[in-house]
Amino acid sequence: MLELNGIRKTYVTGTTSVEALKGIDLKFRDSEFVSILGQSGCGKTTLLNIIGGLDKYTSGDLKINGRSTKDFKDRDWDAYRNNSIGFVFQSYNLIPHQTVLSNVELALTLSGVSKAERRQRATEALEKVGLKEQIHKKPNQMSGGQMQRVAIARALVNDPDILLADEPTGALDTQTSIQIMDLLKEISKDRLIIMVTHNPELATQYSTRIIRLLDGTITDDSNPYNGEDDNIATKTDEDSLTDKKSGKTKKKKTSMSFFTALSLSLNNLMTKKTRTILTAFAGSIGIIGIALILSISNGIQNYIDRVQRDTLSSYPIQLQKESVDVSSMIENMMGNKDKNVDHDKDKIYSNNIMTDMVNSMVAEVNSNNLKAFKSYLENHKSDVDGYISDIQYSYDVPLYIYSTDTSDGVTQLNPSSVMENMYGMSVSGDGMMSAGMQNTSVWSRLFDNRQMLDEQYDLIAGSWADNYNEVMLVVDENNEIDDYTLYSLGFKDPAEVKKIFKNVMAGNSYETEETQYTYDEVLDKKFKLVLPTDLYRYNDTFGIWEDASHDDEYMTTVVNNAEEVKIAGIIRKNPDAASVSVSSGVAYTKDLMPHIIEKVNETQIVKQQLADPEKDVFTGMSFDNDKTSISTLENNKSLLGIASEDNPSEIDIYAKDFDSKEKLQDFIKNYNDEVTADGRDEDTINYTDYVGILMSSVSTIITAISSVLIAFVAISLVVSSIMIGIITYISVLERTKEIGVLRSIGASKKDVSRVFNAETLIEGFVSGAMGIIITLILCIPANAVIKNVTDISNVAQLPVAGAVILVIISMLLTTIAGLIPAKMAAKKDPVVALRTE
Repeated sequence: MLELNGIRKTYVTGTTSVEALKGIDLKFRDSEFVSILGQSGCGKTTLLNIIGGLDKYTSGDLKINGRSTKDFKDRDWDAYRNNSIGFVFQSYNLIPHQTVLSNVELALTLSGVSKAERRQRATEALEKVGLKEQIHKKPNQMSGGQMQRVAIARALVNDPDILLADEPTGALDTQTSIQIMDLLKEISKDRLIIMVTHNPELATQYSTRIIRLLDGTITDDSNPYNGEDDNIATKTDEDSLTDKKSGKTKKKKTSMSFFTALSLSLNNLMTKKTRTILTAFAGSIGIIGIALILSISNGIQNYIDRVQRDTLSSYPIQLQKESVDVSSMIENMMGNKDKNVDHDKDKIYSNNIMTDMVNSMVAEVNSNNLKAFKSYLENHKSDVDGYISDIQYSYDVPLYIYSTDTSDGVTQLNPSSVMENMYGMSVSGDGMMSAGMQNTSVWSRLFDNRQMLDEQYDLIAGSWADNYNEVMLVVDENNEIDDYTLYSLGFKDPAEVKKIFKNVMAGNSYETEETQYTYDEVLDKKFKLVLPTDLYRYNDTFGIWEDASHDDEYMTTVVNNAEEVKIAGIIRKNPDAASVSVSSGVAYTKDLMPHIIEKVNETQIVKQQLADPEKDVFTGMSFDNDKTSISTLENNKSLLGIASEDNPSEIDIYAKDFDSKEKLQDFIKNYNDEVTADGRDEDTINYTDYVGILMSSVSTIITAISSVLIAFVAISLVVSSIMIGIITYISVLERTKEIGVLRSIGASKKDVSRVFNAETLIEGFVSGAMGIIITLILCIPANAVIKNVTDISNVAQLPVAGAVILVIISMLLTTIAGLIPAKMAAKKDPVVALRTE
């Protein structure tokens, strides 16, 4: 039973108060058809809204099944409207972007009814009002009478105790009005119907009770009810509402699932496709700006990183057993000293650098204990792995390579015999000329970092070298190899160089033949690896070892029995690589030198020399006998290639980038601090950082560029957020009536807020996805322009992770930007919202 005791409602506008209801006392039967009549403004709709829980009374009490509603909270009113009340409005108030079936199902979604049951119950309700065949239509595809039937089906689907009808026939023609009234009359047989109308004829014809209002008071009640015949127990505030027909406890709390909110919002957006797309595009402008900046920033950073890696692959941190610190001298010559001076600029002053330069030039040679540092480096490998692209250990071991063809005698290819043929002197001799010739070797160590190799080179034939006896031939970007390298590798006859030299010296021209080789011919090329110890044989007569490198018969046997080294593949410099670790010639793997060291240490001459380190194996004399020997043990070790893997003669550390190089320098400094603290000053490491001197400003430039890009990104984010907030607010204004409808069927403030949060989330996703797609399209012409201007390829590159993050950021920003408009929507007065057109 529904009971109103002394209900008053006062509206306050500014300083003016209007009393709409002035003490209404009414009781209603469980099943009756009540019509409320009165002039416009007499309080009929206000009374209906108070009974329906859409509006709150100022004083008095509204009792539901004997329970007072004075202490009802918002969730109690929401549950009451959802479970006990069904609204039928004059203007139907159907949600236009939902189908007929979805409109009817909506109240059930708030009750937590399963999808299958929702569909069944909604279909049954539509069948009762004669619209079973219309369930998939949209409201705008139906007549006024059909839409009112949908509204009635929606009101009945949750099986409410009370049906409230506000001018249900006000927008209908006479014939349709009669059909609707007949339907309401039938419904009133098992529930309470309260109808507000201006039509006294319809009220008289169909109602079982007519109540007349005038200026907020009841002037007449045709069939009053005092409730004396009913035995109703008063319930406590903690009790749930109970269905009197079924006896089941009705759900007290309603809740709309987020998927329902998504569906409502998605359907709303789809009904306005053009505007949704334009709105998404407007919201995506900021994302496009950010994505383009990120693309170019990412591409530039990748290019810078690649340049750094490529550049640093040619300029490692180089640690040698013996070194001279020339950093100070170079800085003095370049004028990189501190310029903090204190004098006027009205004269010319001298900048005295000679003393510092001379001090640097005559500084003593520093000895580095690379054995100790290598051990420290390997023990702390995890500390530097992230900063290193490769580490190369060099040893004082000569690399002797010979031609496999000994039919016309042996041909030494490395150390190169090209210069020997030119000048007619051995490259193994002493002096500056010999040293210069040996530095022209075309054999180099290959990087052990496959990722870097793949970035710097293209493999054009064969496969990558994996074993100690496999090497790579390096060609330039035009697939060319200079003829010096061809002579040095035996592809062309080194003896031809002597002819070139003689003709040039005589003033005659000499044209060399241009040669070309198939990939198969190159890959078939093999070399002979001769150990440095193989150049010496034992003299039984004198009990010493003698140099036999000029004995053709001996060397032919040595070369024929030597191990073979083959070209496994051909690599070409990648056009996008700024620099490469090996520009031309042959590159061998890191395993070659350890193999040579192991084999050398197994030879008889080495074992004999190490067994008696005081005696020279070449003279049979003691090293300290100045009259008979000018050799030293170290000279002999160098000559024979005696070395140990744990004691390199040089360590080249290749940093990934300039920041990593600084970390590696800090690592070396920490090492020096530790050995100094241990009293081992002799083990400190000295080195020269050439690339650091030449490129010290690069990091500053990169930082400046990054800061500018970040500033642009920040501006774009702010603009995008403001745009999305405005768009969401407009959507709230447009869907105000929908808010009223949702509240009338029991949606809570949180549910309403969730609907608009879902809409902003969808808008954010569409904006983000659209922004990413447009950015990817714009990257194509952007790359073409940048390539044309700078000759740098593929600068604009949007990373996949960045794209995903931007979409997530877009969704997050739209949700945040929509929080205030969504909260405004939730706070809207449902009565006011329903009146919005």
